[in-house]
Amino acid sequence: MGSTRGGDASAIALLLLCACFLTSLACDGNGAKFGYTGPLGPDHWGGLDPNFTQCAMGTYQSPVDIRTSDVVYNPMLGPLHREYTAANATLVDNIFNIALRCEDAAGTVQIDGVKYKLDNIHWHSPSEHTINGERFAVEQHMVHFSDDGNISVVSILYRLGRPDPFLMQLRDKLSELYVEACRAEKGAPIPAGVVNM
Repeated sequence: MGSTRGGDASAIALLLLCACFLTSLACDGNGAKFGYTGPLGPDHWGGLDPNFTQCAMGTYQSPVDIRTSDVVYNPMLGPLHREYTAANATLVDNIFNIALRCEDAAGTVQIDGVKYKLDNIHWHSPSEHTINGERFAVEQHMVHFSDDGNISVVSILYRLGRPDPFLMQLRDKLSELYVEACRAEKGAPIPAGVVNM
């Protein structure tokens, strides 16, 4: 019996959740452990390591809880102009997230007339950010850089449900990455081939 579209979505979500679970108790570059929930979660980051003290004092930093009752619409922002293309990419387990590194030009997002080039896409599970306190199953960050070194990150929050065409392309490679992550503390890069961004 073939798999259903819903089954494919659940399988991909499960793979991402499992792979991200392996990374949920992460380490920063210096080996300090942190997480996104519980005693190692954002409410405790400031006390986990002397290098994290800013996390206890900052107020406009990640993770962000977007309160829809406080959102102010700014018509001057206009639409987000995105132009993505197919590109060679590599999946990698970064310990604290799963990432898809773009090896070729993968497209751009344009903000206020400035183009930002897509550099990588990575996932967090559970989501890093919340809306009205609701944490989502997975959060995707599309990281872009401008020629002058500025950064723009487009975030997509996922709920379990219908298959996502973008993630469906990566299903087999995510399985491969998951197997590698189980074999070692840090999984080996997995060539993803040409991916339609």
